[in-house]
This record gives sequence, C-alpha cells and structure tokens, in this order.
Amino acid sequence: MSDFSVKPVLTGEKTVLRPFTAADAEAMWEILQDPDVVRFTFEPSTELTPERVRSFYGTRATVPDRLDLAVTDPVTGELLGEVVLNEWDPRARSCTFRTLIGPRGRGRGIGTEATRLIVGYGFEQLGLHRIELQAYGTNRRALRVYEKVGFAVEGVRREVQLRDGEWADEVIMGILDREWAALSSTAR
Repeated sequence: MSDFSVKPVLTGEKTVLRPFTAADAEAMWEILQDPDVVRFTFEPSTELTPERVRSFYGTRATVPDRLDLAVTDPVTGELLGEVVLNEWDPRARSCTFRTLIGPRGRGRGIGTEATRLIVGYGFEQLGLHRIELQAYGTNRRALRVYEKVGFAVEGVRREVQLRDGEWADEVIMGILDREWAALSSTAR
C-alpha cells in the first residue's frame, strides 16, 4: 500500500479529478459561499476567509497523509467541487471520505462519478480495506449518491448538532474492499 503523497488525475466521462493548485482558491472560495455547501459541510461556527481558503488549497498537492482532488468539468476545465480521502489509518488500511459539489456541478451525475472514481482509486490503487463517511441525515442528495456507489448505512448518531434551529442526525456509512470488488465486477 502506498501513501497519499501521489496526487493522480482520474478521468471519467462526466468529470476529471485532478490535484489542486493555488490558482483554484478563488473558484473554491465561490463554491464555499453556496448555502447548501455551508449547510452540509461546515460547523456553524466555522469562519472562512479568502486568505484561509488560499492557504488551504495552495497546500493540498503536497500533503502526504490525505488526498484532495479538484472535481472539474472535462470539457471546460471549470472547478466544480472536491473529493477527499483523509483521516488515513495505514495499519487498518482505512480512511474517511468526503466531498462537496458546488451548484454548477449538481444534477449532472458528476458527484456520483467523482465519488466512484476516488473510491475506486482508494481500493484498486491504494489497497484500502475500508472507506467510511459521515453525512447529515438531511443531506438526501448526498446520501443517495453514496448508496448508489455502494456505501452501506452503519449507524446514525441522533441529533448530534443544532443546524438552522433544528437538530440534525449524522449518518455513518462505509464500504469495504470486497464490496467494492463485487460491485465493480457486476458493472463490467
């Protein structure tokens, strides 16, 4: 198993995943202003600034313990969001997955394809055994994507956070290497 220091380019029909560059910060800043991205991604107290976003995305290509890739349109090259494998545990061969897709990337199957590409890379190239994620129960669009890709609900942490005046559940999902292999073999 290799570490996450290699930052690949992964190409699908609807999207290309590529390493971030410092030049991506402006587009990510715009995406991070979207109300749905804010609602489903950040703690309510998170304070983002253009400087923090620039600093964060400017270093993504060099960190060896996580894999952050830009989700882009294959025709225009426009940045549409991100996919991330992080919280890597080499001993357990596991990590956490997260994604966010901005408004111009939604409703086109891009999130589903981007998720399949990065999960496939994690299992087939990195030798991961398990990938897990957490998502708010109110994020129905994301939960549908994760289920389509093969993630199974493993549990629900009830009312973990007050969001927009209402308590939100956190859904925990996971997928194992053998489950991915079975799904991949039937898709051929």
